[in-house]
Amino acid sequence: MPADPATVAATPSFHIGELAARTGRTVHAIRWYESQGLVPGVARDAGGRRVYGELHVGWLDLMDRLRRTGMSIAEMRDYTALALQGKATLRQRRDLLEAHRARVHQTIADWQQALSLVDRKIDFYDAWMAGGRRPPLIPVETPQHLPAPKRKPAR
Repeated sequence: MPADPATVAATPSFHIGELAARTGRTVHAIRWYESQGLVPGVARDAGGRRVYGELHVGWLDLMDRLRRTGMSIAEMRDYTALALQGKATLRQRRDLLEAHRARVHQTIADWQQALSLVDRKIDFYDAWMAGGRRPPLIPVETPQHLPAPKRKPAR
């Protein structure tokens, strides 16, 4: 994302309504992203209206996906600030995204484990309804990333 508004303005430009239509986001959401400092390089036309370029379409998609995958607004601001500094921050941006990716993978693993329990519970109810008798309890799984519960020493 270029830091120079003139660079953005030189690309094909459009106003916030078209940006909203092209990105599937509301005008309100786009303004919120801007107010959070997450949409750099927004120029203004002669009438003072915001003018966006093609880069903003992709940038908003990235910001939305980072947010949906749990990146904090503070981290998104850090990423945006690094992007505005240009090529000198490539390693920092990459490292920030790599750390975020690791958190996303852990979240996916946690959700897969939760989904497995939901699936087994559905099977439990199906078996109960089909057989007319309550099946054995579903064994509890200890999440792999959590330490085993500590046992109290015997007295």
